[in-house]
Amino acid sequence: MRPHPPQRARLRDVPALARVLWSHTRAPGHPRARSRIDDLKLLSHLILQDDVHLIRDARGPAAFLARRDQAIHALYVHPRARRQGLGRALLALAKTRAPALAIWTPQANHDARRFYAAEGFLTMGFSDGRGNDEALPEVLMVWSATPHSPGCEAA
Repeated sequence: MRPHPPQRARLRDVPALARVLWSHTRAPGHPRARSRIDDLKLLSHLILQDDVHLIRDARGPAAFLARRDQAIHALYVHPRARRQGLGRALLALAKTRAPALAIWTPQANHDARRFYAAEGFLTMGFSDGRGNDEALPEVLMVWSATPHSPGCEAA
């Protein structure tokens, strides 16, 4: 069965979105940034204040993307639904709604970095982890609908 198309997340989706989130952030070896209650509050806030879309499969919400303006705050795909194009579909929707997108992802998450690079994101900067929830070094990746060509300078 094919996943459903992306749809706007609602408050009633928070518990299922939390399960998708926790499939990553509660995995062995991942640092704990927030309590489960704080995660639920954060997801509720994102749904009320930001643009959050999800994709459902036969078992419920399987992926979600949270974005405010050009900043992607979260893109998670449940392990059961990886390699099915769900992250790509959510990014495609986000690309239709913003002229540029930016996401910070852990430097050590090479799969995510390859995924974003394949989706046209360029590495634009690095952080030492100060200022993010997990205190993990991150890389800033940016996509633009009007890519900058090497050798072309603004007038």
